[in-house]
Amino acid sequence: MADTTALEEHQPSLKEIRLVIAASSAGTVFEWYDFFIYGTLATLIGQAFFPADNETLSILLVWAGFAVGFGFRPLGAILFGYLGDKLGRKYTFLVTVTLMGFATAGVGLVPGAATIGLAAPAIVLLLRVLQGLALGGEYGGAAIYVAEHAPPEKRGLYTSFIQASVVGGFVLSILVVIVCRWAIPPEEFNEWGWRVPFLLSIVLLGISLWMRLKLSESPVFRAMKEAGETAKNPFTESFTYPGNKKRLVVAFAITGILTTIWYTAFFSALSFLRGPMRMEEGVVEAIMLVSGLIAMSFYVVVGNWSDRVGRKLPIVLGAGLTLALLFPLFWGIGALANPGLRDSSNAAPVVVSGAGCQYDAFANVQATSCGKLLSDLTALGVSYDRREGTTEGASIPATLAIGDAVYDYTALTDDNRKQAVQGWLEDAGYDFARQTPPLVNIVGIIGLLLCMGALSALTYGSVAAVLTEMFPPAIRYSSMSIPYHIAAGYLGGFLPLIAGYIVATSGNAFAGLWYTWGVVAVCMVVVMVGLRSGPPRDFSDDHS
Repeated sequence: MADTTALEEHQPSLKEIRLVIAASSAGTVFEWYDFFIYGTLATLIGQAFFPADNETLSILLVWAGFAVGFGFRPLGAILFGYLGDKLGRKYTFLVTVTLMGFATAGVGLVPGAATIGLAAPAIVLLLRVLQGLALGGEYGGAAIYVAEHAPPEKRGLYTSFIQASVVGGFVLSILVVIVCRWAIPPEEFNEWGWRVPFLLSIVLLGISLWMRLKLSESPVFRAMKEAGETAKNPFTESFTYPGNKKRLVVAFAITGILTTIWYTAFFSALSFLRGPMRMEEGVVEAIMLVSGLIAMSFYVVVGNWSDRVGRKLPIVLGAGLTLALLFPLFWGIGALANPGLRDSSNAAPVVVSGAGCQYDAFANVQATSCGKLLSDLTALGVSYDRREGTTEGASIPATLAIGDAVYDYTALTDDNRKQAVQGWLEDAGYDFARQTPPLVNIVGIIGLLLCMGALSALTYGSVAAVLTEMFPPAIRYSSMSIPYHIAAGYLGGFLPLIAGYIVATSGNAFAGLWYTWGVVAVCMVVVMVGLRSGPPRDFSDDHS
């Protein structure tokens, strides 16, 4: 460890710490904006780059592209973690934010699939790979940079602004889309205006670089550099340092909890309201904007609280409450968002029967009549039960039951099937118009989303502090980034794709929540066993 005298000589003033927090947080907002704008505009991106006859397949391909970016985050964590531990924290995250800015702007410049064919999705996926690499180095760099400037007794508070900034990136993406929709006529926005938020990232990149170039290197890294104590190979040493394998597993579990809850609270809620609940796009965006803005403050509150009670209590409390409240909260959101759909589902439940009654969400065209029917019901956002094959030696007739009414769907053609099915459902009371619920319902939805935001804050607010404290300074950037981005990249990044697939194939709009519930349950056990309790402590206080 670098000697204490050298470290004390580099201690920043309060003014410098404020600049560190402001510049790091602003850069984090901009970088996550770049990453999230893709998910915020998922529907239009699907139409431009992933067109398909199967509407569900188109949106799943968008989420697959979203997941590709996350899948490359661990590689970015290894690369930039190595550079951060060898060359320094500051210049490494200058590189990451630059790479992210140019990759995001590139998405806004790619011609659509109608113009250049398969080259369009291929280029978009390549740009998502670059975004994932950049993000793999960004979070760890910003979090460690702030943590190594913060006094130990305020480390949770100061680093919580980084977590709040992640939400800020999501909020900014929503805000920019709302402004663009207001300024650009709907037809033009759908045609080309959706590209403007991507191109805006160049402006945000300039602001971020201007702020971050004012910063000095972390005092902890400077002291290590002067003492000649930087790691020879941070990646290798992350796995060979005594006790570090256990810490890596615990860090993975902590991240598994926070990332699945975070994406459920924000992206799953966004998709749920837009999709199955059929709410107006503008209303959904306004709801997510308001709830996100308010929820940002929760992360700071939890980070500050963790400085007094320790890091473990908020994480375990948030995970446990999520297991108890996840389904009730989303049931409540659904009931408030589209009460007519809930009433119609109760009064006229849908049951599909027939042979070959399987739905392949990744097939452009379904193989059987029943599969095609399920595809239409999924695209309409209607929940259903199904009966397939034979029972007690008798074939089950190919029918669609909507309440007491029973229809034979086998005579329908591809040209009229969806319209006919929608007409039958409307006769039974289903309403497929875009919904704008009453103001009291909107307020209720925001309240329930804030409950989800609070659960996210409990599990995320103190994470930068606890992960910084878990690892030795010489290999901190690598040791923190690798498990964080493996868990966030695969458990969190693939959540919209996996949850969407579960919903599409089950016929239940709430079934995707089981993915979140299962990940949180398993990871909570690991954290309860592996994460130390008690007040916050620097790594040097306890090497166990």
